[in-house]
Amino acid sequence: MELNDRDLNLISALCGGLALDSRPYYVLGRAIGMDENEVVERLRALRQAGIIRRLGVIVRHHELGYKANAMVVWDVPDDEIAEIGRRLGACPEVSLCYRRPRRLPGWPYCLFTMIHGRDRAEVEASLAALAMREGVSHYPHEALFSTRRFKQCGARYIPKTAAE
Repeated sequence: MELNDRDLNLISALCGGLALDSRPYYVLGRAIGMDENEVVERLRALRQAGIIRRLGVIVRHHELGYKANAMVVWDVPDDEIAEIGRRLGACPEVSLCYRRPRRLPGWPYCLFTMIHGRDRAEVEASLAALAMREGVSHYPHEALFSTRRFKQCGARYIPKTAAE
């Protein structure tokens, strides 16, 4: 798919996020001179072409009152990781779940799950309940609590003309 100036403007505008509005594509289009239907159709085409892989939400947990979070790292046998990862990832208290390579000898963990709570005690209680309910409490794991918050943002793209 050949990108035109309208596509590049749309991608650039999308980097700023969607408006918290009942018609976010209308608001986005109005800012760049497109109507709502054109925005939706162009995004669909960009997605089908693989130029945009997905649209996602970045939730600012701290602003919603969730002041504590922990990355819970698990040492799960390789032959069980896909099944356990699917189960843990489907749990409502888990906001992220992904696999990473072990870094032996010092880092045996291969499955990472993020749990948020209003305070540390809530996160610890959620973890304990999750581990018992999902039958994974016997796997070695650690809850690594955040001590500092960094700004999370979506993807940023360099306009085609700037990259040439």
